[in-house]
Amino acid sequence: MKVKIITSGSKANCTLVVCNNTKILIDVGATTQYIVEELKKVDITPDELDAILITHTHSDHIRGLKTFIKKTKADVYITEELAPVIIKNVPATKIKLVEDSFKVKDVILKFFKLSHDVPCNGIYINDSNKELVYITDTGYVNKKYYSFLKNKDIYIMESNYNEKMLLNGPYPFILKQRILSDSGHMSNKYSGNLLTKLVGDNTKVVFLAHISENNNTYDLAKEEVVEELQKIDFDINNIIVTHQLQSLEMIEI
Repeated sequence: MKVKIITSGSKANCTLVVCNNTKILIDVGATTQYIVEELKKVDITPDELDAILITHTHSDHIRGLKTFIKKTKADVYITEELAPVIIKNVPATKIKLVEDSFKVKDVILKFFKLSHDVPCNGIYINDSNKELVYITDTGYVNKKYYSFLKNKDIYIMESNYNEKMLLNGPYPFILKQRILSDSGHMSNKYSGNLLTKLVGDNTKVVFLAHISENNNTYDLAKEEVVEELQKIDFDINNIIVTHQLQSLEMIEI
């Protein structure tokens, strides 16, 4: 399994996951030109993609979808709640409505419910017993999922804000309340604490994702998550911080 974070943050989100011969794109929040250029760096064209998974319909996750879909044969996989918005961006013939587990070629995938101010899903990917969990844009993760999400190889986990920066920052009060709420985002502390309950011996890498450019810093996100994970002796060298509109090198496990 290979992962390339193409971009992650409040402005744009897009991630490539390669499972043997199956190529999956999670969210299309950047411009088509940018995504095409980043795919080219790993010798992939849009036409080689097998599936596009959309977590939710906020613009930083679908901004480039309407244009990008014209360049690929891949279908767009969504849950039914997302359809009213996605149908405006994607021909109906290219939309696959799925619930629970589904397959793309030999890869097993699953959407699971998150808590945001629009319908939003986390993603689980299983390829030949290599497992990935993708969680961003949620105020919390329901405990009923903990056993299912535990001890996976790769976590891409939201670490959106530092509480002091958010509370003392320039955002209006109502927006601060939204971010802090159960339908908002996960703080560095919450993300780190959640990871202590999920990571295990199989975990090879943790990506810290969707870091706010106004209410967080890259160093602070890592520092606060590391503080939590050190409580369980997790190897902090396996934590990678993602950046806004800056791709990372492909990681293979």
